Amino acid sequence: MSSARYQILHDTHYRYASPVSLAQQLAHLWPRACPWQRNHEQQLLVSPQPCQRLDGLDVFGNPLTRLVFERPHNELKVGARLRVEVLARPALDLQASPAWEQARAALSYSGQAMGAELLQAARFRFESPYVRLKQAFVDYAAECFSPGRPLLAAVDGLMQKIFAEFSFDAAATQVATPLLQVLEERRGVCQDFAHLMLACLRSMGLSARYVSGYLLTQPPPGQPRLIGADASHAWVSVFCPQQGWVDFDPTNNIRPALEHITLAWGRDFADVSPLRGVILGGGSHDPEVQVTVLPLATRQTG
Repeated sequence: MSSARYQILHDTHYRYASPVSLAQQLAHLWPRACPWQRNHEQQLLVSPQPCQRLDGLDVFGNPLTRLVFERPHNELKVGARLRVEVLARPALDLQASPAWEQARAALSYSGQAMGAELLQAARFRFESPYVRLKQAFVDYAAECFSPGRPLLAAVDGLMQKIFAEFSFDAAATQVATPLLQVLEERRGVCQDFAHLMLACLRSMGLSARYVSGYLLTQPPPGQPRLIGADASHAWVSVFCPQQGWVDFDPTNNIRPALEHITLAWGRDFADVSPLRGVILGGGSHDPEVQVTVLPLATRQTG
């Protein structure tokens, strides 16, 4: 197929132990317009009705919705309804990329003026709230980055290494689990594997960004597709001076294609959380999140 169309349902429900009197929320729930992706329909359902709503872009160019609530409320529901078309990406020869040392040198400060593209990419070389630069990450990635190896082939090797040596375990980590602990225990979820790969690449002096989105999952043979059974996904994009940004999914050991829907990108999860904000009051609360990714040819009954 040259393209695939999806309907996406993303619902977040907060139930507060005590009333919230004031709140401001930031929502990254609109898919980003990309050369490989078209947005055909988008609707945001919010209850209670916000006092203010402002749609714009964040500092990374991602669509961002700001919601302000100035009336007491005991719960908050935010639902995104999306229709997206994902286009096939051009074939890419990983061996044709420049040596990884050459890419690192191009991104390093040398006293010479850097072009706009390199300057934009260079800001993804540094530490961020969930991604630290450590020698331990250099040591882990070192065997993939042999001298003179093409950059994209080396990154592909790192993706394969993480996939082979780490186990998916939804109970092993939380959002703030340190990456050194993830590296030691070799368990986590897609967010952890993306952060780990970013830490390795940035510690090697390369530019890499965190990509959030959705992934079409297939139900077991003979079983219906369940509403709300999917989840948000995360992967990595690395900058190559000749080929531009190239995506890698270490959780599944694949290069994202028609089954990956891009939502937003940033330095790490903190930049692109689907919904985050500040509240006055509320007491204890945990969100209930349901995500469904439906191919438009699929008919859901029930």
